Amino acid sequence: MATRTVQIGSSHGLHARPAKLFSQAAKDAGIPVTITKGDGKPVNAASILGVIALGIEQGDEVTLSAEGDGADAVLDSLEQLLALDHDAS
Repeated sequence: MATRTVQIGSSHGLHARPAKLFSQAAKDAGIPVTITKGDGKPVNAASILGVIALGIEQGDEVTLSAEGDGADAVLDSLEQLLALDHDAS
């Protein structure tokens, strides 16, 4: 299993738009991906409702985990997506 710890870059956290972008990318990865905030329970990263329910704010650190072929590449792309500020003009 591959894992990454990522700091959230969006200035308003993972609200609707960035959460949708992230969840869709996780779904499109074709392998199981989870996201965990702090010591919380892992959530299916492809579930937009699950991701929003975590209440992730700017600067929070989350842990991504993936298992399967290409897991490292999937996490690399998801890490880049989460590090961007999707709220910048």
